[in-house]
Amino acid sequence: MARHTEHASDSYFLKPEAWSAVRNSLALVALAAWLALAAGYALDRQQFHFSYLVAFAWFASASLGALFFVMVQHLTGSAWSVTVRRLMENMMRTVPLAFVLIVPVFLGIHSVYEWSHPEAARDPVLSQKLGYLNEKWFIIRSLIAIALWSLFALRLYAISRRQDDTGSIEYTKAAAKWSAPGTVALFLTASMASFDWVMSLEPHWWSTMFGVYFLAGGAVGFMATLIAVCLMLRSAGYLTQSIREEHYHDLGKWLFALTTFWAYVTFSQYMLIWYGNLPEETFWYWKRFQGTWKAFGPILVFGHFIIPFFTLLPRANKRNLKLLGFFAGWMMLMHYCDLYWQIMPVLHPKGVALHWLDLAAWLAVGSAYGLVFWAGLREKPLVPVGDPRLEQCLAFHNV
Repeated sequence: MARHTEHASDSYFLKPEAWSAVRNSLALVALAAWLALAAGYALDRQQFHFSYLVAFAWFASASLGALFFVMVQHLTGSAWSVTVRRLMENMMRTVPLAFVLIVPVFLGIHSVYEWSHPEAARDPVLSQKLGYLNEKWFIIRSLIAIALWSLFALRLYAISRRQDDTGSIEYTKAAAKWSAPGTVALFLTASMASFDWVMSLEPHWWSTMFGVYFLAGGAVGFMATLIAVCLMLRSAGYLTQSIREEHYHDLGKWLFALTTFWAYVTFSQYMLIWYGNLPEETFWYWKRFQGTWKAFGPILVFGHFIIPFFTLLPRANKRNLKLLGFFAGWMMLMHYCDLYWQIMPVLHPKGVALHWLDLAAWLAVGSAYGLVFWAGLREKPLVPVGDPRLEQCLAFHNV
């Protein structure tokens, strides 16, 4: 066993009774939510598929954000993030769950995607895209993408766990070697998945920036979730000395930076389409200005950017844990609003139509991801105790 097993008053292992209590709570939520989803499927199948797609896209994108950030930490040799990296890794470890949770998306292809309808072959635009947009290749591309993500996620997780026992720097080098091609593969395949799962809902429209837009939102959702998890563990008495105000300051910086990057990508996509003023491009935004959907524009502008930008800009606010915790939850909500705004106008073009299935789907998919995440913390250290940079991380101080 590596020599780092605890720091000061911190324990790097969850108490069995605490782990079981959270596991039981997540299992109860999962049971209730999946039963509600089953009822919703019987009552309103089309609403079920759209609500489920929003929830699936939320958690799939956040888990990809975790995979990306773990690879970034390895590629940059980051020391400040070592004590939070195991939580990132356990979020990344949920990626293979998509193999199971994408099944309802596959079952709803004909209910959700216009290109799957027989009349698409008679559409002068869609008929030219059906070599790519068809049920067979939609499923194959999705499974290939998930398989690649799972390969890199599980390999990096295994390398980190083996290093816990030996402390060998060779595992640090191995993680960096896997992360280099993994980052390229992630961006290519995640962009492809975003085109298939979300952008092809309206197959007459396209945007070459949509993949980055989707990934930027997922990164925001991941960082907000990571901060929330760190603070919840802190409130339970764990990692209070290992994840200090200095580390939360950097997590706040990342949340601020990713919020700004999301706004940059989102505005760039809108500006280029507005400037081009081509009917085949502008109709996507025009649909989202109809009825009560036009209220979502200000919600995203102010809620997803302006308010968090100016609030998280000062150094002191990024070190205020209560404020940081509030905005972690807030940005998780904003990421949901963003995906809802992208997906739901296809089903409800006249305006927002909130449905109880929206909440049930989010809780069902979220509890499944939560159970897999939490299972990774059972009798395993909460930090990478074998990482050679652990001492440097524990002494980290922002300049």
